[in-house]
Amino acid sequence: MSREPSDRGGRPLPGRLDPRAGRPARHRQPEGSPAREGAAAEAGGGPAAGRRPRRSRGSRAATAVRVVAGALSVVLLGTGGWGWYLGQVADASVNRTDAIPVDGNDGSGNERAAMNLLLVGNDSRASLSEEQASQLSTGSDSGQNTDTMILVHVPADGSRASFVSFPRDSYVQIPGHGWDKLNAAYAYGYQEPEEGATAAERQAAGAQLLIRTVSQLSGLMIDHYAEVDLLGFFNLSSVVGGVEVNLCQAAQDDFSGVDLPAGKSTISGEQALAFVRQRHGLPRGDFDRIIRQQTFIAGMIRKMLSDNVLLDLGKQRELVQAAAESLTVDQSLDLFALAGQMQSVTAGSIEFQTLPYVGDDRDDQDRYILRLEDTETLHEFFAELSAEPEAEAPAAETPAAPETVAPSEVSVEVFNGSGVPGLAAEAAAELEGAGFTVTSTGNADATDYEVTEIRHAAGDEALARTLADQIPGATTAESEDAATGTVHLVLGSDFNGVGQAVTPPAPAAPSEPVEGEDSFTAADTDCIN
Repeated sequence: MSREPSDRGGRPLPGRLDPRAGRPARHRQPEGSPAREGAAAEAGGGPAAGRRPRRSRGSRAATAVRVVAGALSVVLLGTGGWGWYLGQVADASVNRTDAIPVDGNDGSGNERAAMNLLLVGNDSRASLSEEQASQLSTGSDSGQNTDTMILVHVPADGSRASFVSFPRDSYVQIPGHGWDKLNAAYAYGYQEPEEGATAAERQAAGAQLLIRTVSQLSGLMIDHYAEVDLLGFFNLSSVVGGVEVNLCQAAQDDFSGVDLPAGKSTISGEQALAFVRQRHGLPRGDFDRIIRQQTFIAGMIRKMLSDNVLLDLGKQRELVQAAAESLTVDQSLDLFALAGQMQSVTAGSIEFQTLPYVGDDRDDQDRYILRLEDTETLHEFFAELSAEPEAEAPAAETPAAPETVAPSEVSVEVFNGSGVPGLAAEAAAELEGAGFTVTSTGNADATDYEVTEIRHAAGDEALARTLADQIPGATTAESEDAATGTVHLVLGSDFNGVGQAVTPPAPAAPSEPVEGEDSFTAADTDCIN
């Protein structure tokens, strides 16, 4: 006897949630619902300071949030039998496209079942009614703008995940079209099919050219593709009840509409969109906006992992519905398998980075562009990013203790390089008290040695080791200046006396961050611009 799938109350599930029922028709949210609140209005690349951005392009800045949050709502919740059910619901609802090209995507593969996923945000308003589009000030729909692109690498064991944002103005070579901004790749591909091609065929062509461009840029093979439209962000941020962000300074900007105090705030709807789209008034413009997008995504991840979302079956179902109905993925992406692969991921093991770049520039059309690092540097960056953890080497046998001799067998010449008067004589007296033979004392060729050194002739390693045991931390080196059978002790400013360890060196000052390589994890909650 067959059994109808049911919810927790034992009642039959609605047809749109039955994974056996195939893809249901899309439903629009009612006017004025929280899922429809907030609008994205983002300017094009590189406008002059003070110029008001055109609201018709506003949704682009928030697409990073929509993309990643949509995918993570699926991959983070898919555990156990209920997870299997949610996976079936998602798979039945998600759109599919022929995104993976048969050629031009031949970078480094994933022999150990690691995965490279390209997450893309587009400008499609297909899921919005005219009234909703007007309410959200989204403008006209080109369906070809992909100003948010994030490459996600997940290793085979699912222990971590790396998210690398690609700035939209990155100046790159697009196969068959020469040099242009990265966000033009999808549009070029979309226009390639002959007249009469369907929208689905054009969408697939756009995705394929974008993947070939990113593969060439990164040196990686792109295994899967996920594209998200405007509505997903609103639905997801509403379901989780807002996301906490932390600003170093209060933010108020007429262009984006952001109005937030310094410190921590929980945002959703209009303020969430304003937060991720602001670039005016930020020190690094679009790059700080990328950090804001990544920060919001990280906050959503923490919310889903720490606020009992994973234990609320109703909320899980809402999240999966909102994500699946907003996603378009390649033909072979198995959402449930991806969820299983990432079961062990934690906020601290999800890292966000930005593609390494050199600096701003103008192209021959006087457009703002971003110059990236050279191809070799970029390929090295992604090779390191995607390197699988090395297998733990077997424990090496404990080496035998170095050979030493009796102190009375060691002749020492002491040289003062510390700049402290009389230190050589003091050290000589202490050495003699410890049983060593001191043959001479004097000053070193310089008086600014920072490190105490023990120098010995070839074959006198045991003599040097015996002396080094009395001055822990001193450096030891072979030297032609030391006669056979005699060890030189050069006192540095770190010398504290025979029988005492030298003063350890001060820790190195932290290096300045490399431009274009901002990095943090989803567990970080420090304030941002």
